[in-house]
Amino acid sequence: MSLLPEYKTPLLESAIQRLARGGIELKITKKRVKNINFRLKPYKLMVSVPIFISTAQIGQAVAKRVPWAIAHHPQVLEQHQRKPLPISQTSTADSPLLLWGIAQPLVLSHDEKIAYYRQELAAVITVLFDKWQPVVGAAANEIRLKKMHTRWGSCNTRARRIWLSVYLPAYPIECTEYVIVHELCHLHHANHSRAFWQTVATAMPDYRRWHDMLAGKTGQLD
Repeated sequence: MSLLPEYKTPLLESAIQRLARGGIELKITKKRVKNINFRLKPYKLMVSVPIFISTAQIGQAVAKRVPWAIAHHPQVLEQHQRKPLPISQTSTADSPLLLWGIAQPLVLSHDEKIAYYRQELAAVITVLFDKWQPVVGAAANEIRLKKMHTRWGSCNTRARRIWLSVYLPAYPIECTEYVIVHELCHLHHANHSRAFWQTVATAMPDYRRWHDMLAGKTGQLD
């Protein structure tokens, strides 16, 4: 953060450096509030301070909060990853660019986002399929990526062909792994029977977490 001259004190400069080492930016805003308020967001510590307050008081308050911010930042990031944007929002030009659930410092057009997600997904699918095919006990003959607005993945059981949505990289990578497991399990069971879900659970015991993250969004699974 580049501090205003009135905030350039050794105490605040030290706080900024300590936060920066933890990947956190400090932002101080004067508002019509009675107390100093802190809000920790992904990669940012927001501080609202009363209009009439001394720089020394601000510095002391921020310095006390630095250890708390650094300690809780990983939890904030994890919570942020659990609440990704739905497909319809990740595809708009003015929405944040998310890669594996984490906001990226890039501004891309809609078409550029599609190309970016396609490239990132293509870079990992071979490794992910190599990881999960032995676990599921089934292998796909063909893997394709497609700009699907209503589905996360689909499987042609006869051709053993699996399609994945190019929007998946907007979510934590475990979501992509779950979709891969889901579609591979269809090579054992073509429907969503109890036996199918038992096969999914056996291969990926924590699948429900990633299933629930994607559930209710635009995409579905075949």
